[in-house]
Amino acid sequence: MSPSTDMTSIRRLAADDSVEGLTKLLHRAYATLGARGWNYTAVDQTVEVTRKRLAEGTCLVAADRDGRIVGTIMYNPPQTSYDGSPWLCRSDVAHLGQFGVEPSLQKGGIGARLMAAVEAMARADGAREIALDTAEPAVHLIDWYARCGYRFVEYAQWKGKRYRSVIMSKSL
Repeated sequence: MSPSTDMTSIRRLAADDSVEGLTKLLHRAYATLGARGWNYTAVDQTVEVTRKRLAEGTCLVAADRDGRIVGTIMYNPPQTSYDGSPWLCRSDVAHLGQFGVEPSLQKGGIGARLMAAVEAMARADGAREIALDTAEPAVHLIDWYARCGYRFVEYAQWKGKRYRSVIMSKSL
């Protein structure tokens, strides 16, 4: 286990956690993607947008032993209404998103632990699949998700995005 994994705990976002700090973490985690011209929401979302996204699901965070949030992921249980993706409208498909890890700690296992936690939540909710989406040109992310057991399902073109998204899903 890497030192970064040994020193982190995974927990739900607490009421006294800073949404401003979480937003800044997302900005840092998505900065290299934004620099490539991919306008992921988390590249520059406002604190208000972060709050809105937090209200749509369950936010998990990775916290270091000093309590500093160093990673985050959103879990959305299965729902039957999701504009732009027939797969995400299935009643047996949960969805993860707003996923980021502090850049200096990436590739240390924190992201894998966050993903395992939301996969466990999806199983507990009775989902048969958990899905995610990412920019089609983000081949490095698509490859990583594939190594984590996710497979291509469909494409989606989200309103306002300059790229086509790849919907990937994993059987649970």
